[in-house]
Amino acid sequence: MCLGIPMQVVHGDEWSALCLADGSQRRVHMALVGAQDAGTWLLVQQDTAREVLSAAQAREIKQALAGVAAALRGETDLARYFGDLGSAPPRAPGH
Repeated sequence: MCLGIPMQVVHGDEWSALCLADGSQRRVHMALVGAQDAGTWLLVQQDTAREVLSAAQAREIKQALAGVAAALRGETDLARYFGDLGSAPPRAPGH
């Protein structure tokens, strides 16, 4: 399974950008999303920007990734990491 990581553009052009996530900088390929302004959030997978994110989307994804890391550490109270799920019961996909 591959995961996308929210990263914020520091500077770049239509082909590549220097992006920042949790204090780590990476050069990211921008061909799929085009040039983006500094401060823009991107969903990055394998050093390629796949999608432009809003700040709220980036925050939710980062929180969910922190929840996955917590589960891997053995934590069992994970509700705080997945606030967007709330107390709603699970829904089955449409048939």
